[in-house]
Amino acid sequence: MDDSKKTEAFRANLAYESPKFLNGPDGRPLRILAEYAEPLARFRHERVQDTVVFFGSARFHSRTDAEEELTVLEKPGSVVPAPEEEQRKVRRAQMNVQMARYYEDARRLAYLLTQWSMSIPSRRRRFVVTTGGGPGIMEAANRGAREAGGETIGLNIRLPFEQMPNPYISPDLNFEFHYFFMRKLWFAYMAKALVVYPGGFGTLDELFEILTLAQTEKLAKKIVVLIYGEDYWRKVINIEALADAGTISEKDLDLVRFVNSPEQAFEILREELTQLHLNPPPLKSHAPELTKTNR
Repeated sequence: MDDSKKTEAFRANLAYESPKFLNGPDGRPLRILAEYAEPLARFRHERVQDTVVFFGSARFHSRTDAEEELTVLEKPGSVVPAPEEEQRKVRRAQMNVQMARYYEDARRLAYLLTQWSMSIPSRRRRFVVTTGGGPGIMEAANRGAREAGGETIGLNIRLPFEQMPNPYISPDLNFEFHYFFMRKLWFAYMAKALVVYPGGFGTLDELFEILTLAQTEKLAKKIVVLIYGEDYWRKVINIEALADAGTISEKDLDLVRFVNSPEQAFEILREELTQLHLNPPPLKSHAPELTKTNR
């Protein structure tokens, strides 16, 4: 073996080509940085300037799917009472039909918002509908935006039970994250508004995280926060009680508004986004206008 071949045989791998290093504990800082730098590069390439984020339950279905499921479970014409387990499934299916209105409302609002945003004269995409990329309310919002002919973003998270991205996300704006905190950064970083539909622990977590950032003025720009479905949310949270107890200030109550229809929500979003983010002079940069932070 000549000397050149001997040298080649002992050549080490480049660090950034080493799966063992990149996927091990010592590569964690690089993986975290990648979940910042790669989305940023893609947002720039796709000319996304800012977003409107939709949060809500992953468990809601479209009205058509919910009604079909209920029809199958009810077994019309049966005279024998169903077992208790089946009765529970029927009750759950009946509730799914009731809650399907929120799926359809999110779909409608995303459609209206996207239709309007596409009419805004701009070199960049404004107020792009963004979700967590999964089923339920997320699917509904991505679906409505796609039906309006616009681009739409999904910020998915890789979980042990594999939350799969819904089919309505724009392919070039379909993201998957390993780290929850990096996914949350991208929810907040480009958002100019947030619409929160009925949901569970995850929805509450995301809502109060954004409210905390707004309350503490960590974000230099105002984010419009709409809580959709007043009947549901008044049973779940009592924000006024926080003010009464002195745990938040009276002015913090102005951080949110309750809405009950796609048309009402759209009118507020159009008015607020126009006033806060369209009337200022346009930027000269081609980069996304990321939500500025106070240091």
